[in-house]
Amino acid sequence: MRRNLLSDPTLDRASHLRQDAGFLAQAWGDGRVVPLWRGQVLVRGEEGAPRLGLLATDHPSLPRKQPIFLGLVGEEAIFALDIGDDDDAPKGFAPDPFLELRAVGHVLPADEASIAAMARGLVLWHARHLFCGVCGHPTLFEEAGHRRVCTYEPCATEHFPRSDPAVIVLVEHNDKILLARQSRWPEGMYSVLAGFVEPGESLEDTVVREVFEEAGVRVTDVQYHSSQPWPFPSSLMLGFTARATTTELNFDGVELEQGGWFDRETLRNLPPGGPMRLPNPLSIARRLVDDWLAAG
Repeated sequence: MRRNLLSDPTLDRASHLRQDAGFLAQAWGDGRVVPLWRGQVLVRGEEGAPRLGLLATDHPSLPRKQPIFLGLVGEEAIFALDIGDDDDAPKGFAPDPFLELRAVGHVLPADEASIAAMARGLVLWHARHLFCGVCGHPTLFEEAGHRRVCTYEPCATEHFPRSDPAVIVLVEHNDKILLARQSRWPEGMYSVLAGFVEPGESLEDTVVREVFEEAGVRVTDVQYHSSQPWPFPSSLMLGFTARATTTELNFDGVELEQGGWFDRETLRNLPPGGPMRLPNPLSIARRLVDDWLAAG
């Protein structure tokens, strides 16, 4: 099975150890830390061969905060630590930069990119759940960072990290695929269509609805392809293919501003720096397009 980027299984999440205080204390002393600043990851190494910044837990620039236990690589414990959101990047990590995972994830080793994705997702989840969504009282960090509990005793609601399911679909018709773009995307970038699953809706029905809502196209023969965690901030992308039964496009200018049907020859011969480019190599969107190109 070929895995999408950000979904390498090397890290053992070791969930049975999250409440083992003795293990966690010992593991911290011997483990390594993924520091995150404003959601960005530390990157080390020579140009052309970047590596995720995995630091010793006694690194002098790490703040004294509760670390999130991510899991084990072999016998080594890996933690994540939010080092703050000051406007200026901390100087104690120079010359290594903090970079957006979207920009570097596809050039990191697959196992390290996946660790970075988990770290980013959990750090952002904590930042957004400092207060209870039920009663508004503060929440406490529990279970090595995999649970938060409301401090208001009559409430005591438990909060767990969650991923929002979203479908992403490659729509084909007569050896062409539908690609479109949003105005807020990088200039010239086109991608396949995507959208969030609504309450009470199956994944297949979401595909049908989203394609019609965004492009005015009817589809059938919806087939599952693969999935990818997408911690920007907390999505699980569920990839599909579908066959169009209509081809007239109708974009509302809100979700999507423009798009079209593209054949393999056109996409294979896109000039570097030209007016059109394919999705980020990190994304399942690119995997869907690349697999389609390879099939014909």
